[in-house]
Amino acid sequence: MANLYVRAAPTTDLNRNTEWFTYPGVWTIYIFILLFSWLVVLSVFGSSSGMAWTIVNLAHFLVTYHCFHWKKGTPFAEDQGIYNRLTWWEQMDNGKQLTPNRKFLTVVPVVLSDNITLLLQIVLVLKR
Repeated sequence: MANLYVRAAPTTDLNRNTEWFTYPGVWTIYIFILLFSWLVVLSVFGSSSGMAWTIVNLAHFLVTYHCFHWKKGTPFAEDQGIYNRLTWWEQMDNGKQLTPNRKFLTVVPVVLSDNITLLLQIVLVLKR
């Protein structure tokens, strides 16, 4: 039979704390989590669309700042303390700058904060 399965290249990142972000589909799941969070805030709190995006943006900031830029080290013992002085952001992609993962994680908050008004305009047009 033909090759029916996608062959993924093994990750070069041996850090278990950050290697999960190199898996296929993580970016899509990340965006879906943000959209689902928006729907939850929109439906549970009964807020407007703009207020829901603002709450999601602030929650995203708090969670990512704490997890990516504040906490240091890894929860795994087998790295023997190699990463104890590094945050998750510094550990990601072995510290290489301008990788696709870093670019994605830089663009997401910018899009969340800058395009809230654009999304509101789209929602208002669709409601008419």
